[in-house]
Amino acid sequence: MTDRSTDLNSTFLPSKLVSGGQTGVDRAGLDAAIALGIEHGGWCPSGRLAEDGTVPSRYELTETASRDYPVRTEWNVRDSDATLILYEKKLSGGTLLTQRLCRRLDKECMLARLDRDDVDLTRHWLASLRPAVLNIAGPRQSTAPGIDKRSFEFLMKVFAIRSTGQK
Repeated sequence: MTDRSTDLNSTFLPSKLVSGGQTGVDRAGLDAAIALGIEHGGWCPSGRLAEDGTVPSRYELTETASRDYPVRTEWNVRDSDATLILYEKKLSGGTLLTQRLCRRLDKECMLARLDRDDVDLTRHWLASLRPAVLNIAGPRQSTAPGIDKRSFEFLMKVFAIRSTGQK
C-alpha cells in the first residue's frame, strides 16, 4: 500500500512516473517505476525516436505525431502534476526547455542536483506536493555519461522503503 500520509518526513510515492524515454535521466525514471511496481508512461517522439535509435518497447510510452523532441517534452510537462528535473552542475538543452515549459504551463517543478545528493529535499517536496503523476526529466546519456545509473540510484533513495515496511 502506498503511504499517502501528510508526514513530510515520510516517503511519498506517486501513482505514475512519466518521461520522454530518452537515454539518461528519462529512462532512469521509467526503470525506477518498473522496479517500484508503479505505473509508468509518457509521450515520446514519433517512431519512438531516441539518441540510441529507438526507445525500447518495454517502456509503455505513447508516440506523438511529431519526431521533434520538444513536442513530447511539452506534452509530458502538460500531462503531469509536477516535474522533477535531475541534473548536475547546470541546465542546458532539453533539460532547460523542460524547466521553461514548467514555468510557461504553470506546473510545479523541482531541480534536484545529483552532485549534491538532494534526496531529503526531494522527499520533502514530494510529500508536501503529493503529485499523482510525476514527470522525470534531465540530461541524456551522451551529454552526461553515467547519469542514468546516478539518477536511478537517486530515485531509489527518494522512494526507499521505510522501516515500517511502507513506501
